[in-house]
Amino acid sequence: MLGMCRGRRKFLVASLALLFIPALTWLYLSVGSFQVKPLPLSPLEALSSTPVGGAGERQALELRVRVVEEENRALRRELSRPPRSPSAQHPSNNHRGNQSRTHSEEGTGDNESQKAVTVGNSSDCVRHPVVDKCETIHVAIVCAGYNASRDVVTLVKSVLFHRRNPLHFHFITDSIAQQILSSLFHTWMVPAVRVDFYDADELKSEVSWIPNKHYSGIYGLMKLVLTKTLPSDLQRVIVLDTDITFATDIAELWAVFHKFKGQQVLGLVENQSDWYLGNLWKNHRPWPALGRGFNTGVILLLLDRLRKLRWEQMWRLTAERELMSMLSTSLADQDIFNAVIKQNPFLVHQLPCFWNVQLSDHTRSEKCYKDVSDLKVIHWNSPKKLRVKNKHVEFFRNLYLTFLEYDGNLLRRELFGCPSEADHNSENLQKTLSELDEDDPCYEFRRERFTVHRTHLYFLHYEYKPSSDNTDVTLVAQLSMDRKSVVQLDMANTKKALVVPAFETLRYRLSYPKSKAELLSQLDMGTLFTFRYHVWTKGHAPTNFAKWRTATTPYRVQWEADFEPYVMVRRDSPEYDRRFVGFGWNKVAHIMELDAQEYEFVVLPNAFMIHMPHAPSFDITKFRSNKQYRVCLKTLKEEFQQNMSRRYGFAALKYMTAENNS
Repeated sequence: MLGMCRGRRKFLVASLALLFIPALTWLYLSVGSFQVKPLPLSPLEALSSTPVGGAGERQALELRVRVVEEENRALRRELSRPPRSPSAQHPSNNHRGNQSRTHSEEGTGDNESQKAVTVGNSSDCVRHPVVDKCETIHVAIVCAGYNASRDVVTLVKSVLFHRRNPLHFHFITDSIAQQILSSLFHTWMVPAVRVDFYDADELKSEVSWIPNKHYSGIYGLMKLVLTKTLPSDLQRVIVLDTDITFATDIAELWAVFHKFKGQQVLGLVENQSDWYLGNLWKNHRPWPALGRGFNTGVILLLLDRLRKLRWEQMWRLTAERELMSMLSTSLADQDIFNAVIKQNPFLVHQLPCFWNVQLSDHTRSEKCYKDVSDLKVIHWNSPKKLRVKNKHVEFFRNLYLTFLEYDGNLLRRELFGCPSEADHNSENLQKTLSELDEDDPCYEFRRERFTVHRTHLYFLHYEYKPSSDNTDVTLVAQLSMDRKSVVQLDMANTKKALVVPAFETLRYRLSYPKSKAELLSQLDMGTLFTFRYHVWTKGHAPTNFAKWRTATTPYRVQWEADFEPYVMVRRDSPEYDRRFVGFGWNKVAHIMELDAQEYEFVVLPNAFMIHMPHAPSFDITKFRSNKQYRVCLKTLKEEFQQNMSRRYGFAALKYMTAENNS
């Protein structure tokens, strides 16, 4: 009986199999005729389906930026509401807030750290710890001088663009970089970002004894002393060069700390050039390194363990020993890091090379990724920077330029669910914005008036020495120092606005006139015209160009409606009215304010400026095409004139009368 049952069971199973297998085959073939595409989980994933090459790269980047900007726009209304009072201490206040926590919904850890261990019973299914959504990520950067300050701004924007965690930047700077970056972060007002500065001058004695041939100079050695420089209770930090661009959330890199084992204290990517192999040219003799060596453009430092290993003593002894034969470093701190690692290989946790794709001419960077969507961090470590040779260089260049040109205002998005430090400037701004009527058709105009735009100070190097007679002039346009009449007109003690006559050309190439005589000749030939004579004559008509042609001394002109000349004034003159942003009435309102405060308008007889043709701005396009834009501008003009009446009383009546008659 038992054998019979087994026989029937086998027959039944075989019958079902004969029916089921063809059905599965048919289903497989049917599905194969359709294109099934998974929904992209992030803007970065959209890049993987885009072919590498000019238009595709640009479209992928534009898509990526649009997705994030849509997210930003959705948050703008939230930003205009008063901030919630923090329910707990901000993590960045506590340097020890680097401990691993639970898995976050965003999944900011790398893929391996998020996979469950499936061997054994359910009690063995333990996730590796990853980055909590409110855990503060610490980043250290050595930055000195004007050029490095410009580079680091692009790096910071790329990090902020992708981040979902609070950030704490530690900048080792000289006085120039500190002034620039402190102003930038102060005016950026990015939530959940803290910045600390450390004086590089105080660290020079720690490394000045090391001869260095690298173009970074003494600052290229300062990463060696971070264990002494950074707070003693800071346990871990990501160290970056200034020529880095992030293509992913920095929290993914922070999560790699959890993979360190044993005595590993340094996370580094292998060097992608043959430098340390010593075969680049005849008699090339690099510092000692393990294999190809490691690149120090991106470093994960376990500071607490390094201090226990007496890192200071370790690298100093190594440097002293090697300098006896090498005489100097060629690659700054990187040479010394590699010499230490050569003697102590156990110190290193090797990172996948997509965490530091090195774009020098002779690197193996293309082996780090199969597709550009695999990229995490791009390192422009060639002295040629954006002119480096690589088959994907256009993609890399476009990515870099995207962040270079990115509007810092769009990075001011809150990290919801993460308490942040109280910022009084931000709180006052939020309070002011919350008082605006969001249903007002001119809301965007009124909101823009209170927007704090980022400031980048002293972009170019200039050794400023104040003059003894207090006649200093700030060049704000195409002016010449030998024509200003500052002393003769007693600008320091009188209220004068020096009018610089404005002309324009419709040619994209122009032999710029070197004198007034040359300009008048070009004016007579039709190469030049008085500024905006064909679209807005009233703007510069009071300058009296006919009189200027023969004038040899400064002459006074009177204010008229819509007068908007380019002027030179004292530093303490009235500022522009901030309600007029974009296109329209900014200069008109300023000149009106100067006139109300009894400034004299004096035309300079030998000075001039020339406006060159360019594509229409975004704002003038809106003015021409959007009726609501023009309506709002008219409303703001009326409000400004009412304010003038309240401030200046009867004397301001002429402005309203002139406007009504124009």
